[in-house]
Amino acid sequence: MVNLLGSLGLEVSTKGTVVRVSGEAIRFEAPYELVKTMRASSIVLGPILARYGQARVSMPGGCAIGERPIDLHLKALEAMGAEITLEHGYVVARAKRLKGANIFFDLVTVTGTENILMAATLAEGKTVIENAAREPEVVDLVCVLRKMGARIKGEGTDVITVEGVKELKSADHEVMPDRIEAGTLMAAAAITNGDVVINNADMSHMEAVVHKFREAGITINEEDGKIRVMGNGRLNSVDVKTLPYQGFPTDMQAQMMVLMSTAKGLSVISETIFENRFMHVSELRRMGADIQVEGHSAIVRGVEKISGAPLMATDLRASASLIIAGLVAEGLTEVTRIYHLDRGYDRLEEKLARLGANIQRVKENRK
Repeated sequence: MVNLLGSLGLEVSTKGTVVRVSGEAIRFEAPYELVKTMRASSIVLGPILARYGQARVSMPGGCAIGERPIDLHLKALEAMGAEITLEHGYVVARAKRLKGANIFFDLVTVTGTENILMAATLAEGKTVIENAAREPEVVDLVCVLRKMGARIKGEGTDVITVEGVKELKSADHEVMPDRIEAGTLMAAAAITNGDVVINNADMSHMEAVVHKFREAGITINEEDGKIRVMGNGRLNSVDVKTLPYQGFPTDMQAQMMVLMSTAKGLSVISETIFENRFMHVSELRRMGADIQVEGHSAIVRGVEKISGAPLMATDLRASASLIIAGLVAEGLTEVTRIYHLDRGYDRLEEKLARLGANIQRVKENRK
């Protein structure tokens, strides 16, 4: 994202965990070379169009976990007066100034909600977004936009109202804790019978995950913005169905499947968000897991132990799940193609190593 903003002509600097962005865009294109590596790049479409009246953004790439088309984004921008064409794999959008409109998303879309939310802040008049995403990340985005002068109501509900303003001002903001990284660390602690305290984590953002973890026999307590997770031996099997927030997140499905792979009994994990998010199943089977996929559900029969194996990561959360499996597997586990991992985790292997894991990142020897 830093590279993408820099390619637009903005001045972007990073120091530690602080990113500073300033200046004006002088280019209005998000090129294929950058967008293909990170689907979230499409999030610049609405803001650039609203601010500069034109945008050219490559159709997105990212993890191969499903179609995830951006047609919902485009329909909403057209409803706001944008003229949109598709040219040689790029979305080309133009509008002198976007107009407020009533937007109804046929499906709940997080990036769609965020894209239109940002575009609407500078649109003329009122925009009402119905069936909006309610994720904490959307609420956090509204928080920073409000600091910048945006007029927004209804975040955290399925109807968000935006009164457009002529311009936004600069602001400082501390990004909310990553609930999926926290959930991944919780899963790692649970499967290894660990006793781990996770700092700067908000359990109110993770109620569905916490509920299922406790149902599986994991002890979880919250104290002063910290979450303590304690494994209690072999887990109990539980059924899981992924849903939009506040349901069980699709981004924790792979990690949960690993927990169920060594749990007592049979569990059914149903994926309702993405149609192709069971690609980690074949790799877990190579470790000895007993998993059968039937349509959009995976039937997991827990085994007493799994064994290490050479594995290949297929997407971001699959990467994390295979690493978690490696923590508890007998013998050596090697996970390749971990470039997926770094899109969603900050030095995960270092954090696990500090907790006692025998884990290291090495360069792959290609023959």
